[in-house]
Amino acid sequence: MVYSQSAQLCFEEMNIVMQRMKTLIEDCTRSSKLWLLLQIENVSFSFHELVADLSTVLDILPVNDFNLSEDAEDLILLLKKQCSDSIQFVDPRDDDLRRKVTDTIDGIKHQIVPDQSKLIGIFNDLGLLDSASLIEEIQRLEDETHDQIDERSRIAAASLIGLVRYANCVLYGPSTPSPHPDFRRHKSLSEANIPADFRCPITLELMRDPVVVSMGQTYDRESIDLWIKSGHNTCPKTGQVLKHTNLIPNSALKNLIVMWCRDQKIPFEIYGDGGVGSSTPCTEAVEFTRMMVSFLIDKLISVAEPNAVVFALRALAKSDSVARACIAEAGAIPKLVRYLGSDSPSLQINAVTAILNLSILEQNKTRIMETDGALNGVIEVLRSGATWEAKANAAATLFSLASISTYKRRLGRKVRVVSGLVDLAKQGPTSSKRDAFVAILNLAAERENVGRFVEAGVVQAAGDAFRELPEEAVSVVEAIVRKGGLMAVSAAFGLIRQLGEMMREGGDTTKESAAATLVTMCRKGGSELVAEMATIPGIERVIWEMIGTGTARGGRKAASLMRYLRRWAAGDTYETAATETQSIVVPTPSRIFNPVL
Repeated sequence: MVYSQSAQLCFEEMNIVMQRMKTLIEDCTRSSKLWLLLQIENVSFSFHELVADLSTVLDILPVNDFNLSEDAEDLILLLKKQCSDSIQFVDPRDDDLRRKVTDTIDGIKHQIVPDQSKLIGIFNDLGLLDSASLIEEIQRLEDETHDQIDERSRIAAASLIGLVRYANCVLYGPSTPSPHPDFRRHKSLSEANIPADFRCPITLELMRDPVVVSMGQTYDRESIDLWIKSGHNTCPKTGQVLKHTNLIPNSALKNLIVMWCRDQKIPFEIYGDGGVGSSTPCTEAVEFTRMMVSFLIDKLISVAEPNAVVFALRALAKSDSVARACIAEAGAIPKLVRYLGSDSPSLQINAVTAILNLSILEQNKTRIMETDGALNGVIEVLRSGATWEAKANAAATLFSLASISTYKRRLGRKVRVVSGLVDLAKQGPTSSKRDAFVAILNLAAERENVGRFVEAGVVQAAGDAFRELPEEAVSVVEAIVRKGGLMAVSAAFGLIRQLGEMMREGGDTTKESAAATLVTMCRKGGSELVAEMATIPGIERVIWEMIGTGTARGGRKAASLMRYLRRWAAGDTYETAATETQSIVVPTPSRIFNPVL
């Protein structure tokens, strides 16, 4: 049947209206119930507008052209009447429920603790009847927060997140994660295998805003900015002095991370210090966090099985800086320390990971170091933890604490720290080895620590890990050579040849570090080390390839290596750098031993 042009236009418009209705319904279905409740007038108005548009289309639809039956025409007339009579409507019960929610949030501003019976009533009316549904509601609210551009909307969503977290904790108690979290629509980062290049070398977390420092290394903006503001003028990964402190956005890497998150169904967001998607923490969210922390601390004191409470503190400490500050200020660190020596592997992991998450906040580092038994407890987990995960998180905690230079020296003087990290780098699985090497690299930035690491066998551990963790292992060797460990590296059988192979087979960062290490060795070690490097098969071709196709820093290092090789081939002799030490600093027992241990 051929329709008139006016009928075709009406059908097209009707299709557009119906598609808009479908999209709005789907958005409401996916949305947070609390968020919809607060936006109920806007949602009602959107539906009313769509019904009005449909009414307009039906008014101009040429029904008489279709030869419809009488019943069909009656249905169309009924639909037209219903659409034309439609008014914007908000259910008084929903309006009353919204008022209860806003009153509860307003009361938090005045530090009024919400009544539990009222909370039960609110969430029962919303159909959120158990812990699983509340956790899913939190995730939906976080999605809403990420979608908001207006700061007021973000603050409102943050307040709702605080309310639901508090309600879940108070009404249903802290709980360990479900082994079958079917309610989750996204993977969490803890479930995903994050590529090493996407992790910030400082926090080992997924980078949200990657930036490049002057030495060519990439870090998450928040982490490296905090590092620089803390008074450091060196690159955390290489230990080299930064030429300047300008941070250049790494847009290419950020796009790759966004694409990876989309493929993994992980929401990509940029976190501020105040929480998800917000640069300024709102008063209500802070108060909800304080109340929740207070509840958890009281529970930790009285409960017979503390694992669920410690896990809740661990999860909360990972959420944002406000939570980390509230937990530490409430006196949680000494209470967590007592569980570091627990016979329960799960409780030990939760305790050490909670301390790790707390240590991310700068002022908490001092609190941890000054808490009786905290440092020794972490070190003991590193050395004799029940699981590799516990040991790895203990190593990550030491790495975090060592970002403060005075603690770097203090930690490096402890034999158990040095030997524990080296043992983990030798014996642990790949992920644990990575945490150990990153912590070693941070501590090796202090020259006096290098001799202790060499004595503990770090050179052999790094050499054995070249294939498994090339970037981390080669970076450790580079740091050892630069800080006085030349003799140990040059004496290690086959290590120079391995560095040459890394220049051929490694990634860009690995190639740079390997070339930089060989340059330092040639400069400090003289002709003998250059001669050994010259025996590496195909080394000149590898160097030329780096000069032609490598990164800027890699090309410069490769050019330096070529000059050393040419001078050696020409029979030139030259003095090693007079200003550089060529010996290993081996500390005496009095310098190693620390009475605190």
